[in-house]
Amino acid sequence: MLEQQVDVNVDAMLTAHVEHELRVYLGRQRAAAADIDEAFASAVGALSDFVVSGGKRIRPTFAWWGWRAAGGDPDDLDTVVPVLRAVSALELIQACALVQDDLMDDSDMRRGLPTVHVAFGAKHRELGWSGSAERFGLSAALLLGDLALVWADDMVRTSGLGLQALARTNEAWHGMRTEVLAGQYLDVLAQARAATDLHSAEQVSRYKTAAYTVDRPLHFGAALAGASPELIAALRRYGADVGIAFQLRDDLLGVFGDPAVTGKPAGDDLREGKRTPLVAYGLDLAHRAGETDSAELIESALGVPELDGGLLERVRATLIRLGAVRAVEERINGLTTSGLAALDSVTINPVAVTRLRELAQEVTHRSY
Repeated sequence: MLEQQVDVNVDAMLTAHVEHELRVYLGRQRAAAADIDEAFASAVGALSDFVVSGGKRIRPTFAWWGWRAAGGDPDDLDTVVPVLRAVSALELIQACALVQDDLMDDSDMRRGLPTVHVAFGAKHRELGWSGSAERFGLSAALLLGDLALVWADDMVRTSGLGLQALARTNEAWHGMRTEVLAGQYLDVLAQARAATDLHSAEQVSRYKTAAYTVDRPLHFGAALAGASPELIAALRRYGADVGIAFQLRDDLLGVFGDPAVTGKPAGDDLREGKRTPLVAYGLDLAHRAGETDSAELIESALGVPELDGGLLERVRATLIRLGAVRAVEERINGLTTSGLAALDSVTINPVAVTRLRELAQEVTHRSY
């Protein structure tokens, strides 16, 4: 795309370029899979469709603006093309995390469509294959999630970046992959322990989402451009705060969001037993007020697969009345403000500062 449209403003057309790089890379992987077996190619096609069928491309966007913040030149096509390919690879880490998350939470829908494990289970039943359709779906999703993570590495390594640029990204790349898996484990552990304290909930938010959504992508992009330690530290302070605020907004949408907009059923976080900061605030405020019944009501909705609309509405009303929603909104605003303040502590490309300020508002005050 870039080679043919050198006059295109890459900053403004970033998402389109990321989509292009993903389609090209995944198309090649689909063709290579056919050389192994057409059945495997079909599974690869399902993973490819999952990657390109939706998503906000937040992680490549923050990586790109980390690169721009550190002086990356969008007019230098010899550098831009490899950078675009490298930042696009973050969508494959995201795909791995989403497939895993849906599998562990036993979610039925993602982006308004059946989740990967549900779709493969349905295929098993439709074709009358032997064995458990559910187990087949879970196994297929597990393998495809692993494949997405493997491909993320491959896409970066074959992006065309020089050895020095790749070496500069090692800390960010290694940290990002480890932290997202650590966050997934902490999430599973919190549910197993029925942990409802705010510290545990924010640890999950920090590592499961913030680290690989904003913090490390910015680190990755800035490192590509050879940023100073001071600049990387400032971007990561911004990234950590804005990333947690992003997850807190997601927590609110998980309980109060419109399914037609979010692509997930209303109250899905409660149904899945998520011990989010919203739930932690609600329980803490209920206990402080001596409202045992309110705390029991919130607890009663956690991990109930068939959560009905009546109970959901009662929990929603209780979280609002107790002040839990207000507390989360205040936390989002506080984190966004502190994150933006980090941008003022170092010298950053003014165009990047403007865009990072816009992005902070976009991701923390969204409705999807």
